Amino acid sequence: MNRPAEPSAPGSRSRRQIWILIGAFFAPLALAFLLYYGGGVRPHGSTNKGDLIQPARPLPEVELPGLADQPLAADALRDKWSMVFIGDGACDARCREALTLMRQTRLALGDKMDRVQRVFLVSGNCCDQAYLESEQSGLLLGRIDNPAGQTLLETFPDAAQAASLGRIYLIDPLGNLMMKYESDAPQKALLEDLKKLLKLSHIG
Repeated sequence: MNRPAEPSAPGSRSRRQIWILIGAFFAPLALAFLLYYGGGVRPHGSTNKGDLIQPARPLPEVELPGLADQPLAADALRDKWSMVFIGDGACDARCREALTLMRQTRLALGDKMDRVQRVFLVSGNCCDQAYLESEQSGLLLGRIDNPAGQTLLETFPDAAQAASLGRIYLIDPLGNLMMKYESDAPQKALLEDLKKLLKLSHIG
């Protein structure tokens, strides 16, 4: 005679529920990467996209000095998608072009813009405050001309030249450096990538 199945132990049930919650949290972001960057799903003939950094690089959490008494918090590059530019604080033509592109890209996201932030990592000569205050309201700023900043910078590709390359970087809400856009990348590349990532992932 068959015996009825014994009910699951409370501990086993609790562990299963925890794993389900973890899966529910990370699955959307993992799905975004798999669908968009996995083989065969990315649209054929599409060239106006950023360069994927493989593997993604987890950024260290370090607090950076900012302007006056406004430091960039250690967790500032978490919980949102971050567009990051690294450059001299005097902000030359390429710097202004990149910061403006980041600002306009965020605005173009419409009701999803609050999921994205703009960050300027300043390598020296800080800063052209008149320009930043008049044209770049809401921009987060952190100085990297210090030990904490150098620790953060070491995570970036071509760290020694990062401030002179004119790149824009994209960081996911978990603090992973995942994409870069060269100075000659098409202007809509960043916007198109962000639209897809925000649609596929509910994190950040």
